[in-house]
Amino acid sequence: MKKGTAPALSSVGPRALELGSKIFVQEVNQAKVASILSIREPFNNPRIDPRRGRPPPPTANMPHLDYVLHESATGYALFKVVHQSDDIGLKLDEVKKAAEDLSKLGKMINLTSYAVWRSAAEALENIHSVSEGLMTDYLKSTISLNVPASKKAKVVLGVADRGLAGNIKAAFPGIEAETPDTSEAVAYLLRGIRSHSTALLKELREGDEEKAQLGLGHAYSRSKVKFNVHRNDNHIIRAIATLDNIDKGINLFSQKLREWYSWHFPELYPICSDNLTFAKVARYIGDKSTLNDEKLHELAGLVGDDEEKASEIILKAKMSMGRELSEIDLMNVITFAEKVQSLAEYRRGLYSYLTDKMSEVAPNLSTLIGDVVAARLIQKAGSMTNLAKYPASTLQILGAEKALFRALKTKSNTPKYGLIYSSSFIGRASQKDKGRISRYLANKASIAARIDTFSEQPSKKFGEVLRGQVEDRLEFYASGKKPIKNSDAMDKAVADLLAEGDSMAIDTEMVDAPLPTTTQTPKKEKKSKDKKDKEEKKEKKEKKRRHSEVKEVADADAEVEGEKKKKKKKRHSEA
Repeated sequence: MKKGTAPALSSVGPRALELGSKIFVQEVNQAKVASILSIREPFNNPRIDPRRGRPPPPTANMPHLDYVLHESATGYALFKVVHQSDDIGLKLDEVKKAAEDLSKLGKMINLTSYAVWRSAAEALENIHSVSEGLMTDYLKSTISLNVPASKKAKVVLGVADRGLAGNIKAAFPGIEAETPDTSEAVAYLLRGIRSHSTALLKELREGDEEKAQLGLGHAYSRSKVKFNVHRNDNHIIRAIATLDNIDKGINLFSQKLREWYSWHFPELYPICSDNLTFAKVARYIGDKSTLNDEKLHELAGLVGDDEEKASEIILKAKMSMGRELSEIDLMNVITFAEKVQSLAEYRRGLYSYLTDKMSEVAPNLSTLIGDVVAARLIQKAGSMTNLAKYPASTLQILGAEKALFRALKTKSNTPKYGLIYSSSFIGRASQKDKGRISRYLANKASIAARIDTFSEQPSKKFGEVLRGQVEDRLEFYASGKKPIKNSDAMDKAVADLLAEGDSMAIDTEMVDAPLPTTTQTPKKEKKSKDKKDKEEKKEKKEKKRRHSEVKEVADADAEVEGEKKKKKKKRHSEA
């Protein structure tokens, strides 16, 4: 056999083959044991990660928690952490599921303090602050009383919100705040506390937590969206649209009723000009041949207690030139008159509903320009909030978009008013002052809309004051009488509200802070500076003028001397 070549399989004996196979099996077993040990090796040597073939990323050691803060719907709960798993144990599913078991969770934490809300308003205020990452005085006092300060090391407090954790660390230098983003222990402990809050907070009864969550959730959401059921402007938009359609329907049906009944009693048409009155009288009379003097008082009640008009109707019925109607035709006419009358009565009720709704949603705007005009403005804008966001110039021409775009296209004059033209103020103004009063009215309507939208409980006081300002402006255009200033008018409205004790209708931000007495001194200084600047400018002008005069005199003297020298030279040359 040559050197470097493997022996043939036939030349190897069976004993050698059996021995070689045993050695191969031992080597395979040793390789398996080494691989198992290498898998467990990262717990002893974190620099090696045989499963990935590269060193794992560096991880900071998780600090040991001392306390956990739980913000519930009933108050602040502060728990002391008695037992906490290490970093490796937190990654195990058994440890994570331990928070779901109340018996195991109770061994990890103990209730230290439970600060219950003293009122619903306080609960809403604290939850608002927590959601924005702010710390209230109530929470600050709770932490300062129950979390002891340590001189050796900082106390670690687990908090759910990251912004709140930053404010706590800023307010308490001896406290280190951890969040679920920075500590897995905070995440699973807070999860367990939320799951078993009723059992951990022993002062609560069954169902108290759910009721508090429901009430506080509704209050928080309502305050966020600023939605009030009684001030929903959507009903106003639907009501004014329905009112317009009903008006069209009543006018159409009344005209058809007049034409139909005039075949039987044409003399009634000019006597009853009102549509509703005509429908009532036609329904009451029916067949004109049955009308006599005995029905005078009842007929007078239908025409506004006017006996002369009632007697005229009876007289005209006796002398009528209308044709006779059959019983079935007369029955259909009377039925149609009943429908017109019921529709007119429903229209009256709908208008009353719209008036009441406007007094709740936009009392100041409706007081200023009227219920119907204010409702049409809200309908055109889409909502009360959109109307409040519009500038006065947009509100002025709201409803005249076609005329505006036509004017822009043809480069002609733009319209001066839109829907506010229906207001009584513009009708009372002279022709030359209609544009001026429309701008002024749009300005006041914009102010009224913003007050109605952004005040908690709007009152009519501002609308009455604004209406008085428009009246004064009309008088100013007519006679030249100087109107009251806007600031004085607003101060008067606020003073009236405060005098009536209606403090809920005024936001504290609406009342301007009193101006300090030192605000007038800068104006004086500014005036004195302006005077000094003017005087300096005058002095500079005087100096320039004097300098120019001196220069002109010097130039004139130089010219004279030059002429004298020339004359002397001529004389010398002649000599």
